[in-house]
Amino acid sequence: MKKLLIYLKDYRKESILAPLFKMLEASFELIVPLVVTAIIDVGIRERDSGYILKMCLVMVALGLIGLLCSVTAQYFAAKAAAGFGTRVRHRLFSHIQTFSFSEIDQVGTATLITRMTSDINQVQSGVNMVLRLFLRSPFIVFGAMIMAFTIDVEAALIFVVTIPLLSLVVFGVMAVSIPLYRKVQERLDKVLGITRENLTGARVIRAFHKEEEEKSRFEEGLENLTAMQNHVGRISAFLNPVTYVIINGATIFLLYTGALQVDAGALTQGEVVALVNYMSQILVELIKLANLIVTITKAVACGNRVESVLEIQSTMPRETGEIRQKSSLRKETTESGTPTERRNDTDFQRQEKQPAVQFSHVGLTYEKAGAESLTDIDFSVNPGETVGIIGGTGSGKTSLVHLIPRFYDATRGEVLINGRNVKEYSLEELRQKVGIVMQRAVLFRGTIRENLCWGKEDASEEELMEALDIAQAREVVEGKDGKLEAFVEQGGKNFSGGQRQRLTIARALVRKPEILILDDSASALDYATDARLRRAIREMEESPTVFIVSQRTSSIQHADKIIVLEDGEIAGMGTHENLLETCGVYREIYESQYRKQEAAG
Repeated sequence: MKKLLIYLKDYRKESILAPLFKMLEASFELIVPLVVTAIIDVGIRERDSGYILKMCLVMVALGLIGLLCSVTAQYFAAKAAAGFGTRVRHRLFSHIQTFSFSEIDQVGTATLITRMTSDINQVQSGVNMVLRLFLRSPFIVFGAMIMAFTIDVEAALIFVVTIPLLSLVVFGVMAVSIPLYRKVQERLDKVLGITRENLTGARVIRAFHKEEEEKSRFEEGLENLTAMQNHVGRISAFLNPVTYVIINGATIFLLYTGALQVDAGALTQGEVVALVNYMSQILVELIKLANLIVTITKAVACGNRVESVLEIQSTMPRETGEIRQKSSLRKETTESGTPTERRNDTDFQRQEKQPAVQFSHVGLTYEKAGAESLTDIDFSVNPGETVGIIGGTGSGKTSLVHLIPRFYDATRGEVLINGRNVKEYSLEELRQKVGIVMQRAVLFRGTIRENLCWGKEDASEEELMEALDIAQAREVVEGKDGKLEAFVEQGGKNFSGGQRQRLTIARALVRKPEILILDDSASALDYATDARLRRAIREMEESPTVFIVSQRTSSIQHADKIIVLEDGEIAGMGTHENLLETCGVYREIYESQYRKQEAAG
């Protein structure tokens, strides 16, 4: 939690003024019992209505000034807390964007969502409360005790005993509840995870009639969360009755002692009332402090969770490639004196002489996996070639293509683009070279134009329409009111599966990548549209190197090279005709689909 406090550094003024104005308000509050004492001992005793009125006006003035100070303190506290929360949220979001798929898999999407929303809100609320009350409450507690000593030392000793006793109770409850609140947040993560799974997989759940099972799973997670929250709530609820018992016991003893001293003439009635007022102020402030400690406890637990995400170092730092490039550039400058020309000439030679993509004995083991998902993958692809990748479910097709844009890093061997290890590129440069269309077509809330411009922010109308033509998506846009300005709902729910796939392909094509990866991204298209799409991509002027991951042999049979995967290993590699003769796995897939097509025909 301490590391998060650096995000308050730009709000030093607000962080100082907020508690300062709160203590100023507290100072006026401590004066009020003395004014009440004067009213009783002077105004009422001497029946001086003018004096009573004057003292009442003083009390009103103290109240108004205190209110002004309180509002001012609240303004500064809210400004600092909101600014702090905004900065932490931006920092966390930016940090998550640096994560590779490995870190996202490790932490979990549900956990990241919780920490971006609920956890940061709790921390922001904690900062607000601390700035407002953390100094005010102790100030009034100890201020009331000091004021009691100015009235009567013997009576003030009751305060000396009461305050440590109350502090022991408050901090004891805090020590027990802090670890429990951490467990509450963990169980909240699980509930959010189940909720997210049910929302994203609603159609599958309905298709397999699993509604009741999912309801039971959700209710079980909710019951566990509720049970833990109730447990922590009971411990926290223990705080109020105990503090009331201690304070009321101290108040009774104070009244008894005060009555004896009034009778003996050592104290006045007004002074006893002032002492009781100070004891009441201590009661109120300690209850506030107890509730504040509960809030701080939650905030600290949530802050530690946010901090733990910020401490996760990405396995793919964005600067690595840039540093290596600069080092290489300095070397080239020394040799030729013309870095830009030298670099461009080198890149051109690489593209001419080196394969566009090369896998050199690559292996991939996922985090905490027991075995390799890819084993000894070794092949090369020349610029402009089309590569088909096929295999059964779980054979490693998606894992293989995810190594090219460095969504994951190879745990063994090397992946090279234009003769350079992908780790030598900055992520920005690498992702500019590679366009990928994922298995799941994702569109974002906004317009069609805004979605397509994810590929290239400054894309012209002509570039967008060209990409739509190649992706066979122009008819999708033309059929919508507003054309490119047509509204897209979150997730593209107002488009069919095939329309979403074509629009996501167009988005990848807008940037005209050197390497285009279609990861089973035409599965919702009919055979005719799929064929037109593949033909349009082959006829592109830029002649990108294309990887097509597909379950259909018809989608890849015209590829320059087909890679057949089985259990993470290459079972066969070659052209369609060659694989029919030499690869049993490919032949089995082809024949099963061919028979289905014949039966359908």
